[in-house]
Amino acid sequence: MIRVPLYRNRTVAVLGLARSGLAAARALGAGGARVLCWDDAPDARTAARNQGFEVRPAGPEDGITALVPSPGVPLSHPMIAAAHDAGIEVVGDIELLWRVLPEPCYIAVTGTNGKSTTTALIGHLLHSAGARHIRVGGNLGTPALDLTPVPGEGTIVLELSSYQLDLTIEATFDIAVLLNVAPDHLDRHGTMAAYVDAKRQVFRPGRLQTAVVGIDDPISRSVCDALGERHQLHVAPVTVGTTSREGISVLDGVLHEEGEPVCDLLHAGALPGRHNWQNAAAAYAAARACGFAPEQLASALLDFPGLPHRMETIGSISGIPVINDSKATNAEAASRAIACFENVYWIAGGRPKEGGIDAMAPLFPRIAHAFLIGEAEEPFAATLEGQLPVTRCGTLDRAVAAALDAACSNGRDGTVVLFSPACASFDQFRDFEQRGDRFRALVPLDRGATKGEATPCTR
Repeated sequence: MIRVPLYRNRTVAVLGLARSGLAAARALGAGGARVLCWDDAPDARTAARNQGFEVRPAGPEDGITALVPSPGVPLSHPMIAAAHDAGIEVVGDIELLWRVLPEPCYIAVTGTNGKSTTTALIGHLLHSAGARHIRVGGNLGTPALDLTPVPGEGTIVLELSSYQLDLTIEATFDIAVLLNVAPDHLDRHGTMAAYVDAKRQVFRPGRLQTAVVGIDDPISRSVCDALGERHQLHVAPVTVGTTSREGISVLDGVLHEEGEPVCDLLHAGALPGRHNWQNAAAAYAAARACGFAPEQLASALLDFPGLPHRMETIGSISGIPVINDSKATNAEAASRAIACFENVYWIAGGRPKEGGIDAMAPLFPRIAHAFLIGEAEEPFAATLEGQLPVTRCGTLDRAVAAALDAACSNGRDGTVVLFSPACASFDQFRDFEQRGDRFRALVPLDRGATKGEATPCTR
């Protein structure tokens, strides 16, 4: 845990008591603040009380010096509005980390898709290359203020959502990565422009030395072009599908730096498909900015073990790979997964995002059958009607059973069972991790099944 002594002997409110909120409450309390905690969910309040926290709503009348909301709390929440009206600072955990631990090198990773894999991969590359005192967390895994303190020569690699960037004020990073931008979280940000503005905060001037930017979507490309006008900023563009004499590129699976080949990502078993090639290229660019040589990083790219819930092959049944991609919380992420395979028995659904799955239409021929769950069941079924077979299952347990039966009965070469929901989890699950864990538990791998790896489309 990282202590936050900024508010010693003063009162601070923490709003939202999931992992990052509780981590912030612990860090503030350890730093000498009186911490008042609140969450609109009764279960979260009970859990916090059981851990010894003082739990009640707090506002200006309580003399609070700052309000620390969890990233997922809507900015329209009455406690946040009251704090703003009273001129009370509203600040997130990333900003607090940056203020109390300014000495290390900070690498920040954001984007609509691929953040977690890229963040973990940067940590893996740095460790493999011999870097010391590496910490990895933020939106991925360990909350920022639950990280172990790191000395000034260390490096902190953070996955940052647009929600977290919204709650930064002055924080700037040494190396910042923007992977891609596609419509997402518009219920939070209101407009696409506001969402993009939140993402742009990762490139706040100050200590920023290197900007790594994916240029395969028009919004990110425009961000890259604008960054190129900043003096004394190294901009490393990343692209997949071509080679370039500038930045990092991937062509036919081969990673290139400034046009020179570095390694063949087709041998990286945990990084299948074009989307993971973009993640690998961005992670490589960030590690290169830390001063490591290409040969130090190439082998580490190939032995990256991957992450749970992200294109995770959990085993096979009757020779058919079963893949957990619960982290695919929007249509863009699910599209990237489906594009890796030819004959997909697709389990999807949950709480749908704006736009649904309309943009996935070019990939529908790859889907042999869709099995739908949750609040998205009706709208997804309407989109898929007449395009491919659909079974409305309602719940994940029914969908898993139906998909496995259909795949084993009707599957052909190249068949996979893919759980890639294209939705948020919040209608039936706490988060994508709980959802992915439930999927794993439902797959009967003890019935003569073997662990195995899916074979994606390659070039």
